[in-house]
Amino acid sequence: MKLNCTLLYTRYLLLLALTLHQSSSATSPLSILQSDDPILALSVTDYGATGTGLQYDTVSIQSTIDACSSTFALYLRPCHVTFPPGKYLTATLYLKSGVVLNVSENATILGGTRLEDYPEEQDKWYVVVAENAAEVGITGGGEINGQGLEFVRRFDERKNVMVSWNETGACLGDKCRPRLVGFIGCENVRIWNVRFNQPAFWCLHIVRCQNTSIHDISIYGDFNTPNNDGIDIEDSNNTLITRCTIDTGDDAICPKTCTGPMYNLSATNCWIKTKSSAIKLGSASFFAFKGFIFDNITIVESHRGLGLQIRDGGNVSDITFSNINISTRYYDPSWWGRAEPIYITTCPRDNNSKAGSISNLQFINITSTSENGVFLSGSKGGGVLRNLKFINVNLTYKRWTNYVDGLIDYRPGCQGLVNHSSAGFIMEHIDGLFVNNVNMRWAEEKTRKWNNPLEFRPSTVNNVTLSNFYSGLYER
Repeated sequence: MKLNCTLLYTRYLLLLALTLHQSSSATSPLSILQSDDPILALSVTDYGATGTGLQYDTVSIQSTIDACSSTFALYLRPCHVTFPPGKYLTATLYLKSGVVLNVSENATILGGTRLEDYPEEQDKWYVVVAENAAEVGITGGGEINGQGLEFVRRFDERKNVMVSWNETGACLGDKCRPRLVGFIGCENVRIWNVRFNQPAFWCLHIVRCQNTSIHDISIYGDFNTPNNDGIDIEDSNNTLITRCTIDTGDDAICPKTCTGPMYNLSATNCWIKTKSSAIKLGSASFFAFKGFIFDNITIVESHRGLGLQIRDGGNVSDITFSNINISTRYYDPSWWGRAEPIYITTCPRDNNSKAGSISNLQFINITSTSENGVFLSGSKGGGVLRNLKFINVNLTYKRWTNYVDGLIDYRPGCQGLVNHSSAGFIMEHIDGLFVNNVNMRWAEEKTRKWNNPLEFRPSTVNNVTLSNFYSGLYER
């Protein structure tokens, strides 16, 4: 029976009205996806998908998504596109309102590696993308794989050289690679119980979305691949990340503000290992970051632990880091970072930029073992760091790699790499620093030269309170 187009359009308008009502209510923003109503399910194999991994199943999968979305618009019930065990090679898939990709265990969505597998617009290069959709998600226990290693031209233990498509004129530089999964301008997104593997570029990209829940997922990217960020949250509000495992070569959780401010982000109960920053605000930072909580996170052998790289004039305020265990180490100077457990910086990216302010940061119950110290650097004028609190912090400094020490890393922009002796805390351009119950320990061996627990320029650091601060040699 043919569906009446006017009826579908009317019901779709009803869906939008319902979604707007839900996003403003005090109840769960994911009420439809999490409702007790029976779930409608359509299998991609019923629409012709082969699941061999040898031929493209794009048309069959997209037809299933389209049918599922139409069903959702008609009945206002969640609809799952199911993937039985198998490998499904595909070009870009467009996820639509009311649809959840249910990738079952032993099922894998494989992203294509040809330029023609992706749209003409480079900013739409994703294996799976949802744009301006509501009530969408991914789950099922299976895997989405970007085949990132297929884009490597030359393997390098320091930093892989990636195949790019710039020879075709499609773009410039080595960032000519597709992202794995993106949600753009969406409402009520839920991503859970799924594995994301081998992204060629960024893995999970949340852009201008409202009400996003990401939980119980794993992300794995090759450790020597540049730009394979774990989760990039851009200009999105009301985001929850919990119980996630991220093991990748670039920034693991990375909020950015490019076109608007970002509010209410929580990341909890996560395990992270990265060759860059485990948590990094910026460096894209044109608008405000406010009201973030990072709690109960384990950071393992990362190039940098907790980082703020504010370079474009946006202001940061009301951020809490609590109950975090950090270990950092040197990897290579070609990667940003010098093994700092905590790195808070704001400075103009270039002559056309300005420094944003950073205020009201709390670091509570933090434990770290690192090859370098804490770096707190504001800028003259509007870029002063204000009201930083360190409460119940245990810092252990010791070296166990042979990389060159004695450098401060301001990158990107600003002053670049600067020669500087190591210290427990390096501080500049701060107004308001409260330190209570901080224990700083120094390993004896090579780090004996680290004889300066606190280094600050008196003319640029004001209103400092030290209470129960201890520094001494590390006892085995």
